[in-house]
Amino acid sequence: MPELPEVEVVRRGLERWVAGRTVTEVEVLHPRAVRRHLAGGEDFAARLKGQRFEVARRRGKYLWLPLAETGTAVLGHLGMSGQLLVQPEGAPDEKHLRIRIRFDDAAGTELRFVDQRTFGGLSLHDQTPEGLPDVIAHIARDPLDPAFDDAAFQSALRLRRTTVKRALLDQSLISGVGNIYADEALWRARLHYDRATATLTRPRSAELLGHVRDVMNAALAAGGTSFDSLYVNVNGESGYFDRSLDAYGREDEPCRRCGTPMRRRAWMNRSSYFCPRCQRPPRVTP
Repeated sequence: MPELPEVEVVRRGLERWVAGRTVTEVEVLHPRAVRRHLAGGEDFAARLKGQRFEVARRRGKYLWLPLAETGTAVLGHLGMSGQLLVQPEGAPDEKHLRIRIRFDDAAGTELRFVDQRTFGGLSLHDQTPEGLPDVIAHIARDPLDPAFDDAAFQSALRLRRTTVKRALLDQSLISGVGNIYADEALWRARLHYDRATATLTRPRSAELLGHVRDVMNAALAAGGTSFDSLYVNVNGESGYFDRSLDAYGREDEPCRRCGTPMRRRAWMNRSSYFCPRCQRPPRVTP
């Protein structure tokens, strides 16, 4: 599933190609693509027609397009395979095209939501006074947000009765971090994923947060991580940070620091990748 860097790459594309444009027509081609819009596809299309998109915004893994002067926004949930593509109006339809949005200008492009597995979708929501769609108001700020409170995060981390990777994936504590970038940051910090958060000193938690930011900024510079053709930017281009991964997906390959074969362990219906020498497991797992 796309994490913060991938979603931010898509957001930047929407900011460039969609912001300021007014919708003239919406086609909902699959009902599951608007299932989070409880009033249904016809209502979604009718309410969006004639509205002007403002600059796309993001918090963590969520992105949305505010509608000018309405107090509402279109929330985009990419799921496992969702893509928001800006395509020429005459381009052939993608096999898994779910929603088409046309505009009233002469740019000659339209916005398409394509989703092979139909886990994602678009929906219209009221915004909170802070400007977030109301359904994601509980999501914490992400580490690249200028308003992210480092001290509050470090204090909350130590108070959690959990393990460090579980804490990094807790979107109510810190948003945007998923399985890939958690493993990458933990490898850089030389921390095992089952390390108890209560054992982290403030300097260690600050160091970990720095590694989270560093790996996300590096992924952003590379356009995100693409293991297949399902994650692409709005122009259909894949990211290439997968070539720079130090931990995730590198089972049995040598650790880039010490040469020890990397290991993979099943973890919460996922996998955790780590170096058994650089990231020694704790003696007691909480």
